[in-house]
Amino acid sequence: MSQKPKPSHGLAACPGCAEPLDSGDRFCGACGYDLSAVPAAGEGPDRPTVAIGTPVNWPDAPPREPGSLSTMTQHPGDLPGTDSGGHELPADGAAPAAPATGPVATGPVATGDFELAAPDPRAAVRVDDPVPAPASVPVPEAVTGAAHGAGLCVACRAGRVDADGYCENCGHAQPRERDHMEREFGGVAAVSDRGLRHHRNEDAFAVSATTLPDGSPATLAVVCDGVSSATRPDEASAAAAEAAGAALCAALPRGTHPQQAMHEAIVAASEAVNSLAEKAADGEPQRNAPACTIVGSVVADGLLVVGWVGDSRAYWVPDDRTAPAARLTEDDSWAAQMVAAGLMNEAEAYADERAHAITGWLGADAYELDPHTVAFKPDRSGVVVVCTDGLWNYAEGPADMARVVPADAADHPLHGARVLVGHALDGGGHDNITVALVPFAVPPQGAGSA
Repeated sequence: MSQKPKPSHGLAACPGCAEPLDSGDRFCGACGYDLSAVPAAGEGPDRPTVAIGTPVNWPDAPPREPGSLSTMTQHPGDLPGTDSGGHELPADGAAPAAPATGPVATGPVATGDFELAAPDPRAAVRVDDPVPAPASVPVPEAVTGAAHGAGLCVACRAGRVDADGYCENCGHAQPRERDHMEREFGGVAAVSDRGLRHHRNEDAFAVSATTLPDGSPATLAVVCDGVSSATRPDEASAAAAEAAGAALCAALPRGTHPQQAMHEAIVAASEAVNSLAEKAADGEPQRNAPACTIVGSVVADGLLVVGWVGDSRAYWVPDDRTAPAARLTEDDSWAAQMVAAGLMNEAEAYADERAHAITGWLGADAYELDPHTVAFKPDRSGVVVVCTDGLWNYAEGPADMARVVPADAADHPLHGARVLVGHALDGGGHDNITVALVPFAVPPQGAGSA
């Protein structure tokens, strides 16, 4: 009996349904799994976001001089910031507190606006008090898929596509709606792509625009990354993005402070993901419940607000590229904890195979919900890059991100988001890639808050 030839793709069975494969198969005959998406032997490892299975007691970080950043990771209290949790933001007419580090932003102070230096609009302030989540309300469609047009096959461009999603001519499985999604709405844009290694897209986003009670505009973006080691991560990210977007669209027009609205949105997203968990026999949520990370940004009334849980990130890239860019979030991850504790430098930590194990996420089996929110008041215009690790793995440092963000990204955010997704695909596309761009424009001098 002759030995069965080894398939060229190196797989004996389909990763999707375990059906035996033949040499030369490009697609599984049983389920249509695209075998070209499977990494060839010897190529770089795919290290998706996973959750740490047991609690970790991290050592305290060693003392550092105030304002000193020995690594590229920002830590709470290192730089000036404001919060709406235990400490209220300065009210109109109140003199802003002098920043502990960094240059003072230029511009008139008589308006009572509180200011942060634009080159370093970074801080990490946590809001610990639980806030009731608003009722979920419908939001406008957040994405447009890259579905085939008029039933024409995207591979051979000749065959008709059956209702089951396969070409009658060449048998090619057609892209699903979430394989590539784009959306531009109210001056903010987002693009999400499956990448080159995964068989589905487990990222999701929501972008929208609304108005504050005084009629001034507000733009928002939410990006979520499903935890690959959990069940139904694609459903978790979609539920979280929709719930957070709906909560922000409901809260901002009511006059809720943008930072408090962001906190409420993360709580609403967490509850939406928790509702997906199946119950075990004892009535408790099953382990490995659906889970995801979340990061969001709101630009409203001259404020830039960011909130997150997990390792999805937000970056600040000023229009004036002579000014430094900055990372606005601090990862809830093993690597970030090692750097914060002074046990590794950033290069060593993120080179470790445990780097993408997260210590915070949304899901019924999360240890606790600890939303991080922070507010900034930059003194110059720029763009906020809100993204999953599928992008920042290929542009990790703020300077690296600034180099790949197009110079006209604030004016053409959809084009800019496409360029950033292309950058990640050119780099290898090992993970799903999602990026949203939120432009921030400084109001004209003298045009203070209403």
